[in-house]
Amino acid sequence: MSRIGGPTGDRCRFKDLCLDAADPDLLAAFWAATLGLTDDRLDDGAHRLTDAIAEHTVWINRVPEPRTVKQRVHLDVLVREVRELESRGATVLRELPRWTLLADPEGGELCVFVRPPDPPLSTYRLLEIVVDAADPAALAGWWGARLGAAAHESDDGSFWWLEAGDGLPVDWCFQAVPEPKTVKNRIHWDVVGDPDGLIATGARLLRRRGDDLAWDVLADPEGNEFCVFPPG
Repeated sequence: MSRIGGPTGDRCRFKDLCLDAADPDLLAAFWAATLGLTDDRLDDGAHRLTDAIAEHTVWINRVPEPRTVKQRVHLDVLVREVRELESRGATVLRELPRWTLLADPEGGELCVFVRPPDPPLSTYRLLEIVVDAADPAALAGWWGARLGAAAHESDDGSFWWLEAGDGLPVDWCFQAVPEPKTVKNRIHWDVVGDPDGLIATGARLLRRRGDDLAWDVLADPEGNEFCVFPPG
């Protein structure tokens, strides 16, 4: 993969994913089994889903607000059969030629791709992270420059993607949608880096870390929230 350079301070490293939940126990049970991760319930009620690779970590955190609109960020996963997820509480929303659109037990959208029995699926079954965008080319380019990954355009121009590798656990896709972002994302990602360097390249500061917060909260050029942790 070709790499994109940049001034010192404007780069970051992918850390993990975070999912908001009204019922963390319910959502953690669903996503741990769906992604092939081990569920670790913490004392504060949050869940940490993990395996041997740090970048596979998914945090399930309680939030007071319910899901109200289509998610701006969703996950694509690999399965043997759609009914596997239905048995865990998912609901089929729409069947498409190459994938099936489902809702998880709290209504969050996800896409599943059915694979044949051979070859065996890996234990970790996240296929890609998908982000809705008004300008997928610009947003993919911005994140590609921040993560040091080349952005690629689909044949029909409807989406762009960053390839997995160098700390990015799966492909990261940015697809064009007509509707604007209206509410806080229920799925976001964490990175390790310098928040001021990211702000200098177009990110917006939402909340500065302090005594009760160990990370900075930023928004990318299209308003997608992400958390920035200092190195170490």
